[in-house]
Amino acid sequence: MSGTYDNRDGKIWLDGALVDWREANVHILTHAMHYASSVFEGERAYGGKIFLSRAHSERLHFSAGQLDFEIPFTVDQIEAAKAEVLAANGLSDAYVRAVAWRGAGEDMGVSSRRNPVRLAIAAWGWGNYYGDAKTKGAKLDIARWKRPSPETAPSHAKAAGLYMICTMSKHEAEAKGCSDAMMFDYRGYVAEATGANIFFVKDGEVHTPKPDCFLNGLTRQTVIGMLNDRQIKVHERHIMPEELEGFEQCWLTGTAAEVTPVGQIGSYNFEVGALTRNISDAYEKLVRA
Repeated sequence: MSGTYDNRDGKIWLDGALVDWREANVHILTHAMHYASSVFEGERAYGGKIFLSRAHSERLHFSAGQLDFEIPFTVDQIEAAKAEVLAANGLSDAYVRAVAWRGAGEDMGVSSRRNPVRLAIAAWGWGNYYGDAKTKGAKLDIARWKRPSPETAPSHAKAAGLYMICTMSKHEAEAKGCSDAMMFDYRGYVAEATGANIFFVKDGEVHTPKPDCFLNGLTRQTVIGMLNDRQIKVHERHIMPEELEGFEQCWLTGTAAEVTPVGQIGSYNFEVGALTRNISDAYEKLVRA
């Protein structure tokens, strides 16, 4: 499958039925386009099985609730729809995107209680999110935008509106020849990359930012479990910017990113070391088990 994302062969599940890819459209006055009333999930299928599929579907419902709307399909129905999409498109290894949003309806202002909630699921083949960084280590910029306080945005939802500053930060990073950007939070602590959580290694122990104002990713949770199983000490804590100089290794985690080593953040350099490679390889085995 290739081409722009609005012009491909295949099927997309939309509001309960499979439709031709090019026909999966919305009206220009869709509420989500104007007011960001949208939540989504990014998932990966390996060998025809979506890793942590049900957890993703449950989080989609949670995120919708955080934005004060209810998805008109159950978790079981979403699970069945994802399987239907993979089968209809003949996909085994694929990226799966489920998105729910407030559509066009009687309201066209900030309030949209009378508008229908819609749901779509698409899937396509997608390789390494950071290209050859899996072997060389990604190069990250340091973003000028900060993750917001949970008092100003529903920071624990996977909500489309929270990614606006991520897009801006990633564009600025790419313009500098970087793969991505690391973001601080509103207090100045290290937070995450634009679409992935971050881990550091020092003296054989792992340090990762406490997810108290950004998404506690499912891959992040999986990797922490893997480290605990290996009896490697994990410190979930606030990390100050000046600590970056003392860390030896670094990696990113996310459904799209999987486990990707980091070789550089701004002026700080990191080794793509044994622990990073071990966890990356182990994660690859786990998702395909």
